Amino acid sequence: MPAKARQQTGKKLVIVESPAKGKTIASYLGPGFEVEASMGHIRDLPQPSELPDALKKSSVGKFAVDLDKDFEPYYVVSPDKKKKVSELKAALKDADELYLATDGDREGEAIAWHLLEVLKPKVPVHRLTFPEITREAIQRALGNMRDVDIALVDAQETRRVLDRLYGYEISPVLWRKVSRGLSAGRVQSVATRLVVERERERMAFVPAAYWDLTSTFAVPEESRSDASAPSFTARLASLDGTRVATGRDFDDAGRLKTRQAVHLDEQGARGLVAALDGADFAVRGVDTKPYTRRPAAPFTTSTLQQEAARKLRFSSRSTMQVAQRLYENGYITYMRTDSPALSDEAINAARRQAGELYGSEYVPESRRVYKGGDKNAQEAHEAIRPAGDAFRTPAQVSGQLSRDEFRLYELIWKRTVASQMADARGSTATIRVGATASDGRNAEFTASGTVITFRGFLAAYEEGTDEDRGEEARAGADAKAGDTRLPDVSEGDALTADELAAHGHETSAPPRYTEASLVKALEEAGIGRPSTYAATISTIMDRGYVRSRGSALVPSWVAFSVVRLLEQHFHDYVDYDFTAQMEEDLDRIARGEQARVDWLRDFYYGDGDDSGLSTIVENLGDIDAREINSLPVTDDIVLRVGKFGPYLERAAAADAPEGTEPERANVPEDLAPDELTPERALELMASAGPEEHQLGIDPETGRTIVAKNGRYGAYVTEIVPEPSAEDQPVEYYKNGKPKPPKKPVKPKARTASLFSSMSLQTVTLEDALKLLSLPRVVGTDPDGVPITAQNGRFGPYLKRGTDSRSLPGEEQIFTVTLEEALRIYAEPKQRGRAAARPPLKELGTDPVSEKPITVKEGRFGPYITDGTTNITVPRSDSIEELTHERAVELLAEKRDKGPAKRPTRRTSGKAATGRTRSKV
Repeated sequence: MPAKARQQTGKKLVIVESPAKGKTIASYLGPGFEVEASMGHIRDLPQPSELPDALKKSSVGKFAVDLDKDFEPYYVVSPDKKKKVSELKAALKDADELYLATDGDREGEAIAWHLLEVLKPKVPVHRLTFPEITREAIQRALGNMRDVDIALVDAQETRRVLDRLYGYEISPVLWRKVSRGLSAGRVQSVATRLVVERERERMAFVPAAYWDLTSTFAVPEESRSDASAPSFTARLASLDGTRVATGRDFDDAGRLKTRQAVHLDEQGARGLVAALDGADFAVRGVDTKPYTRRPAAPFTTSTLQQEAARKLRFSSRSTMQVAQRLYENGYITYMRTDSPALSDEAINAARRQAGELYGSEYVPESRRVYKGGDKNAQEAHEAIRPAGDAFRTPAQVSGQLSRDEFRLYELIWKRTVASQMADARGSTATIRVGATASDGRNAEFTASGTVITFRGFLAAYEEGTDEDRGEEARAGADAKAGDTRLPDVSEGDALTADELAAHGHETSAPPRYTEASLVKALEEAGIGRPSTYAATISTIMDRGYVRSRGSALVPSWVAFSVVRLLEQHFHDYVDYDFTAQMEEDLDRIARGEQARVDWLRDFYYGDGDDSGLSTIVENLGDIDAREINSLPVTDDIVLRVGKFGPYLERAAAADAPEGTEPERANVPEDLAPDELTPERALELMASAGPEEHQLGIDPETGRTIVAKNGRYGAYVTEIVPEPSAEDQPVEYYKNGKPKPPKKPVKPKARTASLFSSMSLQTVTLEDALKLLSLPRVVGTDPDGVPITAQNGRFGPYLKRGTDSRSLPGEEQIFTVTLEEALRIYAEPKQRGRAAARPPLKELGTDPVSEKPITVKEGRFGPYITDGTTNITVPRSDSIEELTHERAVELLAEKRDKGPAKRPTRRTSGKAATGRTRSKV
């Protein structure tokens, strides 16, 4: 405290991350508290280009991390947070106590620490965390306040510095050898490798054909009881005592993996059908065993993302956005957690609700306790569940939530309640039916069925499954939750066989990853943390490494080049075990078992060997960029990843004239890598035709006009001859001696894209000359400003100074008159190429600006606006369900962030770089 006594106001300042969270907390705290939002992190590492000039050439300059001072980060207050920091400092001046109520994970702990470092409070400080935003949870948190956990801060800071070192050392290698603008990341590169490896498996996959038999069996009518199923379908299981091969018996090269199975081909299967025609079938055995199925554990971050993808078709990003809103508004517990455990209050609430809704017999005598496999599940201390000591049912919240919020809340509620319900019980029966074929072979068929006698937790919820391989795998998944009844038969009972038929199958390639299965694979490998998976998947998609096709993730050819380079020259950094170990090391730092500086030093400089990242980068040697960006497709066709995208190349024939250029063909952007078969490559090469063909001579210039096929479509251009040095005028020095001739400057060739109505095969010399004459001067306006008509990236348009107006069609470029152009300019300017569109939705008046709120269609999608502030409608919000309250909240958040500022080359102001390792 300062020497001069402060006047006590009794006000307690609480700082959270977001306005929505602050609004919910404020409603529970009462008038003695003032709640402010930091809007996330208030400071971070700047870009090295933004450092002061004095630091750019120092040990800080490369990463904004001081390598000579124990990897000390050089933090700056983010430009868009300076106003917010000033507001927080002003609020703190009038407070007697400071409560840091950011989230209880590493990021939240780091935000709290940064607030302390920047605000420098001179009043008592309390660290406040709660797993849910409810009155009960906040009251419990106020009774269990603690200090900032420096070990968690160290872990977050280590991860931030690690990611900066990793990305800033490896990304430039990708720029030089693959393409500018690419990035490498500790988790994103490994996630990309997983997707690429799966595609490689699909490309190498060789399908295997196999056949089997099915038959419909029925108990003779005279032997049938009233309770019996009239018929059932069984599949051939064995032949002469040897199991019949199914899809799982073949490897991905199409070979049978075992000698303990009979491989039926078409001829053998159809021959067996003929041999079994008229055979006497009888039951050879009936095996019955109890069926028990237990409920799945409550949701963790990972399992929530997986299940929301399967059942709701949400992306990982959308799931986390919707879950964030549910948490901040007090509907669910914290949504970033590795733990499936439930608190005693939650277990009691789930059991109580299950009994009330389904009956006491649906609640087991013993409470179910779930434990995760991660010993460092400290990200939060409980599974994701409905908030409160008594859960609100979906019916009770249906009018309070948007459509997506309700669907996710219902999913969480069902999973939580089901996790404390009784097992599903029943019985599974397997019937073996056999006969001797006319050729003496012994054939045996099997059929299985499950009868659920008590649904238990299935009355509330059933977990989804990912796509699997093979027909029998899907059939097994269907039967898992089914209720398939078989007839009541005994060994020796005769059966009639109908519809005996042979069926051909092919093994299926490994399924591509979906967001759900990729999240599952990352978690199983211990790569990253579930709280980062949504951002990781979004990053690899935004970077162009992966695109979605339906729900499947398809890698780009650039991703193949990036992964190949990393595998060959940075193997450890995309190795799954190595990456998982890094995550374990970060966990050890979070637990206080590992020193942050020692670990970073070993990572970057190596432990007395050449294993450090800096040493590896310094000793890369020569990397053959052409080899990295090439992939053989056939013996003579190679796919290359070029500056403007992938293309096929076939070298000129050995007997071709010297200097003959290779044949090339563009690869369609929507063609998945596993679809580029040798046959498809040959088709593309054949359809590409010559790279160019001559159209004739321009009578004005005498230059040859050609039509070409380019990366962005067909175009016409002129061939400009190389200038001769002899044609250059001779220049002299003052003393009269001739100057050495300058290097001739080649004039730039005129180029123009073909209209959409034209094609490379039909374009004429006349068409080409008209296109090359553009832009066309239409005339001048009354002020003497010329108006031109031309073709651009977004279509035909008029241009007058800096004012551009779209034209309805390409042909109007040559036909529009000055009168028509002036009439177009006299009309109000339209947005884009279409007339101004009416609002998609009107949502009343904004309480701050007092202007009407509307939802409009923009170039990048629908957005909310009050005429002054604009914000894109989040992907997790549907326009139909968007409410006035939600729109006001989004606009308020956008105003709090302030206008987006362009990064500057110099950082003004003094950066806060101090660091306090003692607990506060």
